[in-house]
Amino acid sequence: MTPELVTLHVWRIPRTAVPRALARMATHPARLRRMPGVRFAKLLGTGTGTGFGPGDTDLTRWAALVVWGSPAAAAGFDASPVGRSWARLARAGVRVELRPLTSRGEWSGRRPFGEPSGGRVTGPVLALTRARLRARRAVTFWRAIPPVAAALHDAPGLLARFGVGEAPLGWQGTVSVWRDPADLVAFAYRHPEHRAAITRTPTEGWYAEELFARFAVGDVVGDRTVLGWAAPAGDPETARGNA
Repeated sequence: MTPELVTLHVWRIPRTAVPRALARMATHPARLRRMPGVRFAKLLGTGTGTGFGPGDTDLTRWAALVVWGSPAAAAGFDASPVGRSWARLARAGVRVELRPLTSRGEWSGRRPFGEPSGGRVTGPVLALTRARLRARRAVTFWRAIPPVAAALHDAPGLLARFGVGEAPLGWQGTVSVWRDPADLVAFAYRHPEHRAAITRTPTEGWYAEELFARFAVGDVVGDRTVLGWAAPAGDPETARGNA
């Protein structure tokens, strides 16, 4: 079943709070999954988005991706023990509400976003990629990433991008937000560096498991600079997303 709502929560913490964030990463995943209405959830570390490799880690930014059974259940996150705990730790935070458009592949052996059928979108979209690297192929993967990361930095229509991961090594992912679907498609399928990486993927055998998903962006609540959002807060084309 395709979920009605997925939320991405991202927190910026002071460097002095990093040890407490690491402790939460050890204890909170199970607590998050047990919350009422949660179908699937991951707590994630992040990277700057400049390289998507092991040296890209940003220890002052952390995230949670949650798939909900209903919007009513999602509304309780901020008041939950997990939500309150991260809010106390953070100096800034943001919540992005998402509606699945397309998804293929698996995450931890599951299809968390179901089989969405797409639909017309006129506002911002978010692309999520996630993969578990094969250990013997990790080095060749990291060597292939710099040209793609450099091209992404200057891509037309890019509003925000950063790396995500469940572990420092071997569990790689990216989040990117685009002004509209056309900009995302132009980069994904027409940019030479990215097309070259797509072509190499099946022959190189980089991934033991992979997932690619796209979402319509609804409300963005909080401090969007935590995402590295490039558009002004008052930009009418991006402020409200597809809500």
